[in-house]
Amino acid sequence: MPARHVSRVRALYRRILLLHRALPPDLKALGDQYVKDEFRRHKTVGSDDAQRFLQEWEVYAAVLWQQTNENRQNSTEKVCFGAALPEEKLDDFRDEQIGQLQELMQEATKPNRQFSITESRKPTF
Repeated sequence: MPARHVSRVRALYRRILLLHRALPPDLKALGDQYVKDEFRRHKTVGSDDAQRFLQEWEVYAAVLWQQTNENRQNSTEKVCFGAALPEEKLDDFRDEQIGQLQELMQEATKPNRQFSITESRKPTF
């Protein structure tokens, strides 16, 4: 891969992880893990898939940035993140992607998430 492409991927990856800092802790943990897995999984794809992958994640970053700013401006209202997924877009997904989406939805809507977010404490001796 050309150095320019690698630089673009790394910048996008960092930007997404920075944007995740504005999410509630459980969504941040889920989002960070998902981003890390997806970027790792797409390291060796062809150039067409890589372009499509980057475009989708750039849209995600832009939407998350916009929602973060809106939530900051409307601090008295309930915080809202996410967007509806149009059916036309779902039609373009492969079976593997539909499965991943289903797993992500199940994890995000679990009443007792697998992530245990606690305040870091100093060890007591």
